[in-house]
Amino acid sequence: MLATASTTYAGAKVAAKTTTVTKRANVITRAGQYDDELLQTAQNMTKPGKGILAMDESNATCGSRLEGVGVENTEENRRRYRELLITTPNLGEYIGGAILFEETLYQSCADGTSFVDALKKQGVYPGIKVDKGLRPLANSNGESWCQGLDGLAERAAEYYKQGARFCKWRSVVSIPAGPSKIAVTDCAYGLARYAAICQNAGLVPIVEPEILLDGDHDIDRNFEVASMVWAETFKYLADNNVKFDRMLLKPSMVAPGADCTKKSNAKEVAEYTLKMLNSRVPPETAGIMFLSGGLSELDSTMYLNAMNQSPNPWHVSFSYARALQNSVIKEWSGSDERIASAQAILKRRTVENGQAQLGKFDVTKSQTDGASVYEKGYVY
Repeated sequence: MLATASTTYAGAKVAAKTTTVTKRANVITRAGQYDDELLQTAQNMTKPGKGILAMDESNATCGSRLEGVGVENTEENRRRYRELLITTPNLGEYIGGAILFEETLYQSCADGTSFVDALKKQGVYPGIKVDKGLRPLANSNGESWCQGLDGLAERAAEYYKQGARFCKWRSVVSIPAGPSKIAVTDCAYGLARYAAICQNAGLVPIVEPEILLDGDHDIDRNFEVASMVWAETFKYLADNNVKFDRMLLKPSMVAPGADCTKKSNAKEVAEYTLKMLNSRVPPETAGIMFLSGGLSELDSTMYLNAMNQSPNPWHVSFSYARALQNSVIKEWSGSDERIASAQAILKRRTVENGQAQLGKFDVTKSQTDGASVYEKGYVY
């Protein structure tokens, strides 16, 4: 901005130009209301050996699993089964958090203890699934987008009041269906907006960009797509000022498609996955909590163990649903007399995966089933 001023020298009036510089205001990132609590939650959930129990299946998906073992899909039976999970003795030894469905967050044990309090008593953080599910993506080749941003701030505030301290949003990318640029961008942007909103509500966000196992692609094609998805995801997370040390990443492992004829072993999956992590994930990210994505119970543990044979800049661990629960629900099958034996299986699975997080899992001592739990077109 230029201004003209008059200056007098020895009685003569001289016009001189002076320059006024308008300074840009510095951009200040203010400390959030929940910053300290978010950091504490993330750090406690990523202590050595700790992972996450994912038990946030929708009523329909949980119901199909119940019906698969001869149990009727009712709210009470869903409550009974989930009470079995969260009251497993010493669950908190290797479980730092449990992801709940909305119905489950507000339920209670048979003795009247809320599920939230039951988890806290075990030293386990209650979490909540906050997305509203997948919908067909218009003008695509059968791809999906994830809905749930509308009203998320208000819902997250209510979940925090109920006792939740972390949350999850799952979006997916399909290799056989593309993936198209618009599908990848929508996945990444939606995850970033969700993470920013939930950190501001006091919830540590789990960011889950799942590369589906569906397809006959090889491990190199998975690596190529995952590179694109993770790069896009962290770009939008940074654009939205998401605090990496107060969030968790829940990715798929880099592996061949379920129908690929060329299978990979644990060492190869670990090498590809760690190469991907090191090229895309900032080291300040609090934790990498892998989804099992239909891998067998045994494979999911062996792959995790292989990734922890050398030090990593992040806590590399698990956030498993089927890979922890598949044998448990089969053992229980709705019988109160089999609660203890079902809980013993869950406890064993948490111990094995906790050991895998530490890189100390010994497959020769495992009783775990190696059968695949993959379901084509799986819906959460």
